[in-house]
Amino acid sequence: MPGQDGRTLDLRSLLAAVEVAAPVAAVDVFAAELGKHLGAEEVTFLISDFNGSAVVRLSRHPSGGGDHHRAQGSDDAETVPLAGTSYEHVVRTQRIEVRPAQEGARVVAPVTARGDVIGVLEMLLAADPDADTVDYIAAAAHALGYVVIVNRRFTDLFEWGQRSQPFSLAAEIQRRLLPTSLTCEAGQFTVAGAVEPAGNVGGDTFDYILDRDTLHVSLTDAMGHEEEAALLATLLVGSLRNSRRGGVNLAEQAARANTALLQHARPDQFVTGQLLRVDLTAGTAAMVNAGHPRPIRLRDGRVDDIELAADPPFGIVPDLGYRVQPVTLLPEDRLVFVTDGVLDRNAATADIMGLIAATGDLHPREVVQEITRAVLRAVDGKLRDDATALCLDWYGGGERDRQVDAGANRPSASPPPADS
Repeated sequence: MPGQDGRTLDLRSLLAAVEVAAPVAAVDVFAAELGKHLGAEEVTFLISDFNGSAVVRLSRHPSGGGDHHRAQGSDDAETVPLAGTSYEHVVRTQRIEVRPAQEGARVVAPVTARGDVIGVLEMLLAADPDADTVDYIAAAAHALGYVVIVNRRFTDLFEWGQRSQPFSLAAEIQRRLLPTSLTCEAGQFTVAGAVEPAGNVGGDTFDYILDRDTLHVSLTDAMGHEEEAALLATLLVGSLRNSRRGGVNLAEQAARANTALLQHARPDQFVTGQLLRVDLTAGTAAMVNAGHPRPIRLRDGRVDDIELAADPPFGIVPDLGYRVQPVTLLPEDRLVFVTDGVLDRNAATADIMGLIAATGDLHPREVVQEITRAVLRAVDGKLRDDATALCLDWYGGGERDRQVDAGANRPSASPPPADS
């Protein structure tokens, strides 16, 4: 679209400018080009922090301190809590917002990729934008999401910015075991997870990956705390990923994980977990339950445990044949998986079953965050064990339906984002 200078700047030109920039400067170059094109007085990218409760404004000019500022070298990170801000509304709804400013208009657009909230793009324009300009900004914010995804592979800047709290060594290891994106929207499903680490990390992990015909999901809880638990979790998750990438079936994945722990962990160490495999062509699912709390299903407004037999945790019984149990999936089903930290007796006032029923209209990304925050409130912020939640919404459909818009069946309280 034509800009303030009369020239046309399409997204290809934006991305070309980014491509020649250094990875640490990619976002700055993108923002500068976009701002110049639209005649914006300010263009700012704020990245989401790890627990989803704040956004972080990165700049190259340290402010000199303050409760919400951190500095590293020539970089400054200002943490802005989401509660009660326009950023919160944009993040939760994933819709662009235009508000009057003292002179002109302030535009805040969600920066997302397949439902995963990367941050927000904020712009101060000299005048109210028309519909075409709003659409262009939404598309640019979507493109910016991919700019961040690509360039964060080459720099720690974005990783550092997201850390509104210091990480221990155990937390560093645990973080590497999680999927790169904590949320994924696809035509047949949406999956999202959240981990709230205890003061001494408790070894919780979750993972998911999408093949051409299959969705693989796991939730695991390694015994112990800190580095010991993190290393045990590394062994278990590494085994699962290695087996999965080798193309073996669910029973064999479980058997190999069990053997890996028996061979390389201490006799008193074990990991509980659940492995889920969804056949996207047939719309069917199967699970292995290795000594873990049952998953929870929300169906037609009713919340129940899924009846699953429990086999022993990984790392206890040699040569165990883990049972692969069918799980019925119906369109609009919601499955929620949690670890012991969520169900701790000290967190009983969180009423997880009631919370799952009450949040049925929220996006899975919001559901898992509501669960972990409820647990934190219930224990007055003093977790004795990691609190982890994973939510899977199943929309149904077979192979032919995989190409439909990922937002078509998304819960109404969290409308389709601009990048769908």
